[in-house]
Amino acid sequence: MFELPASVLDRIVATALDEDLASGDITTEACIDARAQAVAHAVAREGLVVCGGPVFARVFHAVEPSLSVDLHVAEGTRAEASARLWTVRGRARAILMGERVALNLVQRMCGVATRTREYVDAVPPGARTRITDTRKTTPGLRALERYAVRVGGGRNHRDDLGAAVLIKDNHVAACGGVRAAIERARAAAPHTAKIECEIDSLDQLKDAIDAGADIILLDNMSNADVATAVSRGNGRVLFEASGGMTLARIPELARTGVDAISIGALTHSVRATDVGLDFE
Repeated sequence: MFELPASVLDRIVATALDEDLASGDITTEACIDARAQAVAHAVAREGLVVCGGPVFARVFHAVEPSLSVDLHVAEGTRAEASARLWTVRGRARAILMGERVALNLVQRMCGVATRTREYVDAVPPGARTRITDTRKTTPGLRALERYAVRVGGGRNHRDDLGAAVLIKDNHVAACGGVRAAIERARAAAPHTAKIECEIDSLDQLKDAIDAGADIILLDNMSNADVATAVSRGNGRVLFEASGGMTLARIPELARTGVDAISIGALTHSVRATDVGLDFE
């Protein structure tokens, strides 16, 4: 159900391991016999949504291909504190060398997935609103964080600047207005690209609709203004709400009929969950 391209994952893992092992591991090499074998279990120290099993495995296989990894819990599963998530077996030195990188990545991924699930669960049953991420991701880790959003039940916004046209407030200012920006984008963008335009007041709404925007991003608007915009759109355009999206606002916003709520906090300020690696 959830998949990370191997080429993308390998690049991230290689960079992280290079960062941690560039000078070797003098502690492990000094303390641990080269032939010693070990079994270690990744354990949840708190309740969380499980995310990152394939990444955990990839890190240890990159350190030493002979290590074996068992994934005990499916991605997206809720796990309670003390739950055993994954197990790695093999040469003790190799496990110790990969431990920190593996935990750094999966702790963040579990944190993103757990936070995303909270927002998804706050959408009332039957509402069509999607919870999405943004491009406010950790440099170099976007693929992992966006994967974690999907595991948590959310959806991804555009992957990068070339994935879709999104006219932001500075584009509008530089072009001289909402209508001018949308018209220029429509004339130049590929026919396969949708045009999304950000507005920050209802005064800009008519220009955005009349100029042919496919999606209108309602930036930092009140719940009442979002409801008004959706009503005026009358099904002619998709609406996305963004800016200041607290968990408490989600139920009422979803009831306005807005199509998507994008939340930068899913990735840019999420707290990593506590996952430890315990040796037998």
